[in-house]
Amino acid sequence: MQVRRLVFLALVSVSIATLLVLAALTLSVGGLGAGDIVLLGLFSLTTPWLAVGFWNSAIGLALMLGARDVSAFLIPEAARQPGPTSITASTAILMCVRNEAPDRVVRNLDTMIADLAAVGCADRFHVYILSDTSGRDLAATEQAAFEALQRKWAGRLAVAYRRRETNTGFKAGNIRDFLERWGGDHELMVTLDADSFMTAAGILRLVSIMQRAPRLGILQSLVIGMPTTSAFARLFQFGMRLGLRSWTIGSAWWQGDCGPYWGHNAILRIAPFKQHCAIAPLAGKGILSGHILSHDQIEAALMRRAGYEVRVLPEEDLGWEENPPTLIEFLRRDQRWLQGTLQYVFFIGLPGLRAVSRIQLLFAMLMFTGSPAWIGLWLLGTAMLAAAPQTSAFLDARYGVPLLTLILVMWFAPKVATVIDVLCRPALRRSFGGPLRFAASVVAETAFWLMLSPIMWACHTLCFVGLPFGKVIGWGAQLRDDHAISWSTAFAKLWPQTLLGAGGLLAVALSHPMALPWVFVLIAGGLLLAVPLGVVTSWPGVGLALQRIGIGRLPEETDPPAALSRRAAFAAAD
Repeated sequence: MQVRRLVFLALVSVSIATLLVLAALTLSVGGLGAGDIVLLGLFSLTTPWLAVGFWNSAIGLALMLGARDVSAFLIPEAARQPGPTSITASTAILMCVRNEAPDRVVRNLDTMIADLAAVGCADRFHVYILSDTSGRDLAATEQAAFEALQRKWAGRLAVAYRRRETNTGFKAGNIRDFLERWGGDHELMVTLDADSFMTAAGILRLVSIMQRAPRLGILQSLVIGMPTTSAFARLFQFGMRLGLRSWTIGSAWWQGDCGPYWGHNAILRIAPFKQHCAIAPLAGKGILSGHILSHDQIEAALMRRAGYEVRVLPEEDLGWEENPPTLIEFLRRDQRWLQGTLQYVFFIGLPGLRAVSRIQLLFAMLMFTGSPAWIGLWLLGTAMLAAAPQTSAFLDARYGVPLLTLILVMWFAPKVATVIDVLCRPALRRSFGGPLRFAASVVAETAFWLMLSPIMWACHTLCFVGLPFGKVIGWGAQLRDDHAISWSTAFAKLWPQTLLGAGGLLAVALSHPMALPWVFVLIAGGLLLAVPLGVVTSWPGVGLALQRIGIGRLPEETDPPAALSRRAAFAAAD
């Protein structure tokens, strides 16, 4: 494993150096001035994600095409066993909720429980609904719904419901409360979010691997998007489906036993997690003090420090999640993640952490700090371009064109890797709706991603700007049902992006109009069209139209798993 990590480090280092050299040569027209050096510094903050993403996807593609069983290659205990799986471990299934619609949670849990009961090992599982709901009326509604679920399955599979009056410690505090009350009753626990759904087969697969690997502390499944009629979610999760598997397989190749934990759709060994993974609140009164908002990757680092392995199982049929149905909800969730991830700065230096764990914490932070770097490049680069008498006085095209090509290749590499894998497998092509629908979906998602990315960068940048002034996101309830966004709401939330895009385009149009197509496609167009994108992708009719013609189709829509079909039937009956 050490050799793999050194090879990966060398590949990433050479790639970053290549990008920076090309960038320096591109900006070296007339020598490097102060502005050029600032641009190079900003660009350097974006290069780790580009390089790591490229090599993760390249390695992932090689394994997808070359390994007979990728899971077994990465985790020997994941090799498929002949005959039925004997489940001996007592496993708690935790569903964490806060101000959620109870019927949605019941729909997921009831389907999952029925699935578990049907395979004949329900006595080895206990479902815990851990509520942090704050509103009294909603609390009363959820109590009635969850107690009805308890009665329905009484004597067949145990269901417990507990509500805390305050959500001290957020989700991590919710789970810590479970550990103190019931942790000693079970060996393993499966963590679920309110929008999570797992099949019995997926849960049994995780349990069986944990039983065969006693030093495995956390096993994270590959979490993919659930079929949806939301236009925004369809396009977003189609892109995630393209990029996630190659990225995850490639990263698992070099991360090995220091893998990720994403906080849900995972299985954990309770005893070491309870003993070693408690996270104390951060001291002080600053905006990053107090309880941790984004706890999962810190817990993974602590579990590995305790001598237990943390691994990811890159299989796409274990479980799903519901993605935010609109751009506004997506950005709100992203801001909360940003605030929580910035708290990692206080944990990178913890004594005893493995080097790869420290890298993961740093890398998670770079995912967000790269956003203001991109916006800074846009603002300063546009100003310097507008001030130049001609583009050749600012950029050297001999190096700029190869640089841009390399950036785009690295940026889209995770998705391109999966596209290649799909095209090489006839059955997989059919599951995505056939080659024509798949190609159309790839084109639509690429256009969508080119618009969404700068909108996210601007949102993250504004969040960074607001943090010193005490602007925090907190942990509110997510709007999960499809809903239309009004033009006024979209403008109220997205006017900074619109202004940023319009201002930059105007500056380029007045100074170097020939460059307009490039800046429009690469960054300014997404900013300028943020409001229309947010509104149109929230319209239910657009989502239904995309579903009918097959844009964004997932294999679960072409050939729905039985458990998802039962869940859909449950929803239709409500």
